[in-house]
Amino acid sequence: MQTTLSVFGKASLIIFLLFLFNKSALADNSKLNFTEATINDFNKAIDNGDLTSEELVNLFLKRIAEYDQKGPSLNTIIHINPLALEQAKALDKERQESGRRSRLHGIPILVKDNIDTQDMPTTAGSFMLKDSFPPDDARVIAQLKDAGAIVLGKLNMSEFASGGPWSSLAGPIINPHNLAKTPAGSSGGTGAAIAARFASIGLGTDTGGSVRGPSSANGIVGLKTTHGLVSTDGVIPLALSFDTIGPMANNVTDLAILLNVIVDGNVTQVSEMDDYTKSLKKDGLKNKKIGVIRKFTGDDYEVDWLFDTALHAMEKSGAEVVEITLPAWLLESRGHFYRAIRFPEFKSQIETYLATLDEGYPKTLDDLITQSMEVTSKQPDGVIPNPARWSLMKVENEATSLDGYEYKAVKEFALPLIREFLKGLMQHKGLDALVYPTTSMPAELVDFPYTGDGLPGSGGSNFNLANLSGFPDLSMPIGFTSLGMPVNLSIMGEAYSEPTLIEIAYSLEQQIMASRVPVNTPSL
Repeated sequence: MQTTLSVFGKASLIIFLLFLFNKSALADNSKLNFTEATINDFNKAIDNGDLTSEELVNLFLKRIAEYDQKGPSLNTIIHINPLALEQAKALDKERQESGRRSRLHGIPILVKDNIDTQDMPTTAGSFMLKDSFPPDDARVIAQLKDAGAIVLGKLNMSEFASGGPWSSLAGPIINPHNLAKTPAGSSGGTGAAIAARFASIGLGTDTGGSVRGPSSANGIVGLKTTHGLVSTDGVIPLALSFDTIGPMANNVTDLAILLNVIVDGNVTQVSEMDDYTKSLKKDGLKNKKIGVIRKFTGDDYEVDWLFDTALHAMEKSGAEVVEITLPAWLLESRGHFYRAIRFPEFKSQIETYLATLDEGYPKTLDDLITQSMEVTSKQPDGVIPNPARWSLMKVENEATSLDGYEYKAVKEFALPLIREFLKGLMQHKGLDALVYPTTSMPAELVDFPYTGDGLPGSGGSNFNLANLSGFPDLSMPIGFTSLGMPVNLSIMGEAYSEPTLIEIAYSLEQQIMASRVPVNTPSL
C-alpha cells in the first residue's frame, strides 16, 4: 500500500508505531552522533557492528514521524516508501554476505517528487498527478538503486518546480530554522528535510536556482551541477535547456559521495577514474584565485558581514581573493534571456512528459489550467488552491513555440555568448571560481498566498548566471544571522569544474564549520 500525504496523518502514526515495535532501532549507538554523522560515519558504524541499515532507516523514520507531521509540522514528505525497512534488511544481509556495493549501500535518500520512481507516485506536487505511477525509474533513481541506496521517500516541492514553496497536493513547506520563514523553492522540501535530518542526502532539481535557494534558506550544501553531468531522463521538465539534478546534503563530504553515484556515465568529460571524494582536501584553498562578485551584496548587512568573513577565511587558507565586475548588459538581460527559454520550453516539454502517463491524467497545458480551476478552496483530502502556479501556467501557455524567433535567437546566440563570456573572464583573470552570497538576504517571512510578480528570473536573482551558462554552482553555509537564520555562499566555476568547487568548499567548510541542526528539529 502506498503512503501519500492525503492519508499522512494515519501514515505518520503507523511509522511511529512501527518504530516502537522495532526495538532494535533504540540500540544505544553512543559512539555515533546521529544528527552530525556523515555517510562515512554511518558506514564505519555499520562495519563495526554498532548499527545496521535497518536501524538507520528506523532512526530517520522516527525523526520524520516526530517532526514532519507532528511538532513543527514541516510538511516536507509527500510519499514514504512502504518497503524501505524490507529493503534495508535485505541490503544488510547482502552486505554481510558479499560486502557493500558502494558507500551508499543501505543509506537512505530523499528525492524531490518531480523525479520518476516506478514504485512510488511522481506528482510534481500537483493534485492533478496524484497517485500517478510513471512507467519506469528515472535514470538517476536506477543508478541510486544499483548503488544500494534506499529511496526513503518523495518530497514536497513548488508545484511543477515553479512558484512559491508549496503545492496544491501537499500544501506549504516549513523552514525548520524558523517556522515563519520560507524554505525557498522549488526544492524546498529537499532543503528543509535534509536540514531537519530526515535523511543525510537528497536530490533536488535546479532550473533557475531551485537547489541553491533552498540550500541557502535551510543552511545546507547544494550543488547545481554542470548541465548534462547528471541525466535528467525521467524528470518532469521545466525547461530542458536549463534543467539539472543536484545533490543536497548537510556537509560537503556527503555531497561528494552522492555525486559519485549520480553522474551520467556517458559524459565524456568525466573519467571512469574520477572520484569526487578525492577533492575533499583541507588545503583545497591553497593557491586558488577567487573572483568576488560584489554586485550581489548590499541588501543585508549581516549577509554581507558573513560573506566578508568567509572571504577572510579563504585568504587565511592561502587563496587570493580579487574583485570582479560584471558588465551591465549581462546583469540587465539575464532575467529576460532566462524567461525567453523557460516559458516556451515548459509549454512544449510538459506535454511530452504528460503523454507518458496513464489515461485519466492531463495531457496538455490547457488540461492543467482547466483542471486547476476546479479547486477554489481547501478540499477534505488536503488539496489546496495554488493560484500563483496556475496564473503562471497561463503565462507559459501564451509563450511562443520552440520555432519562435526570440526563443531561437536566445538559444542559439545569447546563451553561447554568456557561456563564452564567463569562461573567458575566468580564464583571462586566472580564476578558479567566482563567489557571491547565494541570496543577498536571509530567508524572508513566508508570503502565503504568494503576491510577487510570478515571473521566474525577476528581482535581480543571483542564481541564473549558472543556469544560463550551464556552469556548476555550489552553495554552502557560512554562518547564521543574529536571529538564527542561515547564510550561504555560492562558488561557481567553468563547466565540469565540480572537483575544484568541492576542493574550495570542503576547505572552507573545515575552517568555519557553519552547519547546525535546526532549533525546531533537535536531536531525539
